[in-house]
Amino acid sequence: MPATKDLNPSSVPETWSRLIIERIVPQVDCGQFPIARTIGEEVQVLAGIIVDGHEKLRAELVYRHENGEEQVVPMPLRWNDEYIGSFTVTELGRYFYYVRAWIDQFGTWQDQFRRRVEGNDSEYELQSELMEGAALLEKIAKQASGEAKKELSEYIHAFRSGKVEAGLDEALGKLAHANDIREGAVTSKTLEVRVDPVHARFCAWYEFFPRSAGDSLGKPATLDDAAARLPRIKELGFDVVYLPPVHPIGITNRKGKDNAPTAGDNDPGSPWAIGGKLADGTLGGHKSVSPELGGIEAFDRFVARATELGLKVALDIAFQTSPDHPYVQDHPEWFRRRPDGTIRYAENPPKKYQDVYPINFESEDRVALWEELRSVFEFWIDHGVRIFRVDNPHTKPFAFWEWCLDDLRRRYPDLIFLAEAFTRPKTMYMLAKIGFNQSYTYFTWRNSKPELEEYGRELFHTDVAEYFRPNFWPNTPDILHEYLVHGGRPAHVIRLILAATMSSAYGVYGPPYEHVEAIQHPQREEYANNEKYEIRVWNWNDPNSLQPIMSRINRIRRENPALHYMRNIRFHVTDNPQIMAYSKQAGDNLIIVVLSLDPFHTQSGWVHLPLQELGIPEDHPYEVQDLFGGEWYFWNGPHNFVRFDPEVLPAHILRVNRSLRTEKDFPTYA
Repeated sequence: MPATKDLNPSSVPETWSRLIIERIVPQVDCGQFPIARTIGEEVQVLAGIIVDGHEKLRAELVYRHENGEEQVVPMPLRWNDEYIGSFTVTELGRYFYYVRAWIDQFGTWQDQFRRRVEGNDSEYELQSELMEGAALLEKIAKQASGEAKKELSEYIHAFRSGKVEAGLDEALGKLAHANDIREGAVTSKTLEVRVDPVHARFCAWYEFFPRSAGDSLGKPATLDDAAARLPRIKELGFDVVYLPPVHPIGITNRKGKDNAPTAGDNDPGSPWAIGGKLADGTLGGHKSVSPELGGIEAFDRFVARATELGLKVALDIAFQTSPDHPYVQDHPEWFRRRPDGTIRYAENPPKKYQDVYPINFESEDRVALWEELRSVFEFWIDHGVRIFRVDNPHTKPFAFWEWCLDDLRRRYPDLIFLAEAFTRPKTMYMLAKIGFNQSYTYFTWRNSKPELEEYGRELFHTDVAEYFRPNFWPNTPDILHEYLVHGGRPAHVIRLILAATMSSAYGVYGPPYEHVEAIQHPQREEYANNEKYEIRVWNWNDPNSLQPIMSRINRIRRENPALHYMRNIRFHVTDNPQIMAYSKQAGDNLIIVVLSLDPFHTQSGWVHLPLQELGIPEDHPYEVQDLFGGEWYFWNGPHNFVRFDPEVLPAHILRVNRSLRTEKDFPTYA
């Protein structure tokens, strides 16, 4: 072997550690993006920490709110070199956390010393070990103070006096740990948590068109008329009232009934064709309210009434314009023009939007454009809106959303943004990573048991759940699925229960859903006589509607904390592919949902529950209350029979009675 005298000393690291923090959960894309939580949720951190040899390790979780001081919680060893700790987020905004670990030198010494005593080592060996222990205590005592320094000195004296029992004292181990100098400590990279309002996790949305809130066919209602409908929406148990765009609608290329390319004289046009005349004859756009709806004053009254009732108002933000928008005249550079100078209308093949111009986010005047679009949010924030449903965010640059949402949230941390992004999964997930609190999903197209369970596991049981919050919608103005078209009222009830109990965030496009309107357009998967293009009149107090069922389901959600969360869902085995079962648990509150997916035929079968995992006693019957149907049942053991007639009762939403009872309490079932 060649001599080592030529070894370059600079190649040897000046600083190093025997410890490695090799894995921390949770984190998103190696810490590139924050994990998402809401007020009151726990952040449980798991860290893999290893060291060569057999020394004992200590670890702690260090966290702080962006405006606060660092807090420290211990991370005990769980198993297999994994250490666990947690903290609860209590303020909106950002939290930061990292893991710190070090070799517990005295703890290692005390553990080995105990082994030597138990192994009957010689007196000489034990005295030698006590001298080594005393040296470790001296290092600790140098930086200790007060009573701790005094106690450590007493132990050092006992060690030097050869008192073996002093080395075994558990109180000494705690004292040494409390004053440990943490020599050679290593820290992980700092990770981030974005903390959102509770409504980002638990909410029920109700969408309706304010211009259809009246009682006269063909006559547009105002926002004041729409405000009169708010008490009923509150009674139905919804939390968020979502309005499509309320801006003036363009005349040029206005769409007619059912998206007809030519509008009739009385056709109101699509609210998403933003930009048109105001009452004074000037042009208004994204910072204006249609004069037909009553103007900005009526909007303010609507928000005030909603707030008075405890409802949140969500507003649609669509960054596109009609040809009549003032942006087109005042900022022609914000639009991409063809060689002949015209602007290509928006398309999403095979759909064509002749009444809409897309905005060019890569404009040479990009800075002014981006700042103007951000100011659209600021305008509506000033008018009391804190929740925004963003139209087609996946067709705008990620960089814009990351900048815009981050800037807004730093000043208004209570904002919630719902991404209307029916697109590829990775794109949907990236929008969540860069700042969207919620997202529409593929729930609408998942209708079989395998589809629903597989999708549920993806959303709630993988790393996706750390940043992506699915908002389940069984319908939208753009989407009417075949299941609802052919399944009628039972299908509407089934999908409503699935949406409201699988996810803690859900919504409905309300009037057609509650009235079980399911006439599909012959060429498209959307409603015929679509409210996007015409004014409708609804029977807001129809006794045959789904309103009582909506009210009951939303009450069940409010009263049961298990349904306030997403990631706690567990799927259970049934012997009938048309019957689905899952549970959610929060503390002592355990909800078991069992339902038939068949809206046409009676279905029956057996549900198989892992009683021990659910904390249900296995040795006697247990009581379950059907919160949906109103019945009480006594189930016995892990296997129980269910039967569903879709025209009568397609589901059970069962709450397990945690009261322990003995056999004598169930004479009927003895």
